[in-house]
Amino acid sequence: MAFLDRARRVQENFDGRLKNVGHGKYGRILRMARRPDVDEYVRVLEVTWLGAVLIGMVGFMIYIFFTQAGPWLWTNLFSQLHL
Repeated sequence: MAFLDRARRVQENFDGRLKNVGHGKYGRILRMARRPDVDEYVRVLEVTWLGAVLIGMVGFMIYIFFTQAGPWLWTNLFSQLHL
């Protein structure tokens, strides 16, 4: 019997929380939310793709700099300092 009582309490607690989803802090946001149009969705995908490509290109340029120009700078410029 204890297991069934505990399961019933857990279910009632969950149902109570679920009933208040439309109220409180996030209720207004959930009520105003809507499904985006196809055009909006495509635009978000394009902007996200463009951002990912730009970040990837910057990372690749940093990688190329440190693998190609970095060793050349180290051997030609910093070896002449004689620290």
